[in-house]
Amino acid sequence: MKLTLSEAAAMLAHANKVVITAHENPDGDAVGSSLGLMHILHGMGKEAVVLLDDDIPAIFKVLPGYDIIGKPEEGQASVEADLLVILDTAPDRIGRVPEVTKAGTVLNIDHHRTNNGAAEYTYVDDTRAATAEIVYDLAKELGAVFTREPAMCIYTGLATDSGFFRFSNTTPHTMRAAAEMLECGVTANEISEALEEKPYQVVKDTAEAVNMAERFADGRAIGIFLDEATTARMEATEGFIGAIRVVEGVDVAVVLKAKEEKLCRVSMRSKGVDVSAIALSFGGGGHIRAAGCTLSMPFAEAKKTICAAIEQAIRDLPQAAALKAGMSGEGH
Repeated sequence: MKLTLSEAAAMLAHANKVVITAHENPDGDAVGSSLGLMHILHGMGKEAVVLLDDDIPAIFKVLPGYDIIGKPEEGQASVEADLLVILDTAPDRIGRVPEVTKAGTVLNIDHHRTNNGAAEYTYVDDTRAATAEIVYDLAKELGAVFTREPAMCIYTGLATDSGFFRFSNTTPHTMRAAAEMLECGVTANEISEALEEKPYQVVKDTAEAVNMAERFADGRAIGIFLDEATTARMEATEGFIGAIRVVEGVDVAVVLKAKEEKLCRVSMRSKGVDVSAIALSFGGGGHIRAAGCTLSMPFAEAKKTICAAIEQAIRDLPQAAALKAGMSGEGH
């Protein structure tokens, strides 16, 4: 059932015990919106915990509440709640959280246009740059008071999913929300410095990956393709796509990582191509300019498949439109 913002806020207002989760491989918006909502609910006198079924990158240690994020463990007792809130994704990407959560109701809050509305209750606003921006809207609807703790988390979600306010998904509302978080005591440089800091090995891995980049589709696409051994050897791969999407003349940038023998994860960014349509055709999703999917096939086949799909999408895009479009990177 699709909800309005006020209806979603009412569900939060009536719940006393809330479990909050987001997608596997969590990014700044997933972590920031989850912790931001947790702090807001705590400020309203409610019980709220965050459960994420994945390792949380250490760069998010700067966020209040990072050290109390829970992770589902096999055989653990169920966490009872009035409400399970799924943020920044559809219900099929939250891992084992449903297995360890006994909730009366499920509420899905997201900003991805490809959300399939499979949850019991869903609120999606794809005009917002980040799910953290929706959490901000919900807090306003609830009359919650912003303190530095939720503000740090919400600002992080806003900043990371908008490319620190550089991408085309940045709106006046995004900037006003960020400004208000700054007024609540957020130190923007503390967040940016923490998120930009990388271990020496990650910098070396990025240089190696960029050196492996391949152009295709007559130079209008570029990709980094990592087989299973290379993916396993590299310490982190999150920043790779940002390093190649800026190449002159490129419409689509893609990073493919083989995680297992027949499991490859794909991330795409574009200038003019609707990469969400490509991702959706493979069971994934995201935004028009930033999307991803998982391909259940061997590395070589996955590479051939995603490159063919990108080449076709570029052929279908009028050249004039591609040249006019500016590079964007709405968060996935």
